[in-house]
Amino acid sequence: MVAVGTYIAGRLVFRDGFEDAGWQWGKPGHYVYAFGLALFLWAFSRIVEQLLGIYEAPKDVNITTILAEFLLSFTITLIPAFSEEFGWRGYLLPRLFTRYSTRYALLLHGFITWVWHLPVVVVMGTQLGGNPLISVPLIMLISLIPTIMHAVVFAYIWSSTQSLAVATVYHAAFDEVRDSIEGTVGLGPLSQNWQMLILTILGIALLWKAKWKVKSRKVLD
Repeated sequence: MVAVGTYIAGRLVFRDGFEDAGWQWGKPGHYVYAFGLALFLWAFSRIVEQLLGIYEAPKDVNITTILAEFLLSFTITLIPAFSEEFGWRGYLLPRLFTRYSTRYALLLHGFITWVWHLPVVVVMGTQLGGNPLISVPLIMLISLIPTIMHAVVFAYIWSSTQSLAVATVYHAAFDEVRDSIEGTVGLGPLSQNWQMLILTILGIALLWKAKWKVKSRKVLD
C-alpha cells in the first residue's frame, strides 16, 4: 500500500514524478555493508547470548535450517521492503528536504514511518499480557525513538548510496535475519534490546554528524 499510495501521489495527485527516488544499483560493497549491519544487529547478539548461556538454542536446529528459512523469506520480503523504501525514502523524504531543515525532515519522516507501523506496535502491546491500557501505550512509547532513529539509518543508507536497491536489500535483510533467527533458535533478551540500543545510538550520530546528500528540486504546491 505504501508503493500504491506513492504512485498515486507522484503520477496523479502532485504529478512530480520519481526522478530523484534513487534509481541506481549502488556498488557491491554497499550490499556487503547492508547485510553486515543486519547481521550485527541480530546475529551477533544472538551468538553472544548462546556463548554466555543467556539463551540456549534448541538442540535440533542447525545453520542449514536457518539459512534455508532466511533465503526464502528474504526473497519474498524484497517486494514489501521496496514498497516502503520507494515511499518513505524515495518519494517522501526528498520532498520534506525541500520544505524543512535536514534534521527536521529526517525526524518528521521517521515519525511518519512510526505512525504507519502503529498497528503492529499495538498488536505487540496486547501480546505482552496484563492490562492493554498500560501495555499498549508502554510499547508505543518504547518503540518511538528507536523506530525514528532506525528511519534515519535507512535514510542515510539511501542518501549515501543514492540507491533504492541498497536500501531495499538492507530493509529485507534486517527483517528476515531477525525473523529467521526468531523462528529457529529464538531471540533472547539481549538480542531484542541490542538492536534498539545500537540503532538509537547510530541514528543520533548520523543525525548529528553525517553529511547528507540532499538534492535541490522545485517544490510543487
